[in-house]
Amino acid sequence: MSRKIETHFIPGPDGHLESLLEEPEHGEPRFAALVCHPHPLYGGTMHNKVVYRMARGLRKRGAVVLRFNFRGVNLSEGTHANGVGEIEDARAALAFLRERYPHLSWMLGGFSFGSRVALRLGCSLDPSPERILAAGFPTKGQDNGYLTACTIPKVFIQSTHDEHGPRLELEAAYLRFADPKEIHWVESKDHFFADALDAFEAAVQQYASL
Repeated sequence: MSRKIETHFIPGPDGHLESLLEEPEHGEPRFAALVCHPHPLYGGTMHNKVVYRMARGLRKRGAVVLRFNFRGVNLSEGTHANGVGEIEDARAALAFLRERYPHLSWMLGGFSFGSRVALRLGCSLDPSPERILAAGFPTKGQDNGYLTACTIPKVFIQSTHDEHGPRLELEAAYLRFADPKEIHWVESKDHFFADALDAFEAAVQQYASL
């Protein structure tokens, strides 16, 4: 039997959100994951190669994965809202996913801007996600103080040469983040895991599944 792949338009706070729902590579879903894409104003979409690899890595570990486009991206309605509205977009997408699979445990994930959205949303929820996966977490010019009190399990997967989240800067901030937490480094040339997408996907499978 082929795996389920569905396109949906989810009602969001600023219009419908284009989304893609994909069940695991093999077997029934064991958990659910919402994955958020990088910055909409810099070409980020749910089809970004790092987001795609994150989703595939999670599916290989048994997840049903929902990717979606933030407001104003491709077929999603609305206008970019400086991260605040995008958190609400993610909240709407998560509600759709949880309603669709109410019996499954669930997690949040994201790349770059999407990792900030996933963390901001996940750290504010009750009930909370089982885990939050933050790939390519940006540190430059960002207030990460909320992570000092966020006790949800957090997994950071970062390029060793990430220009938006440099290793020394992230390591210094990570020391202040609340437990439980993990950080894993992927040897790569840049923020987008250039020449290391296979290693990135392997890290997702190893460290981020429930």
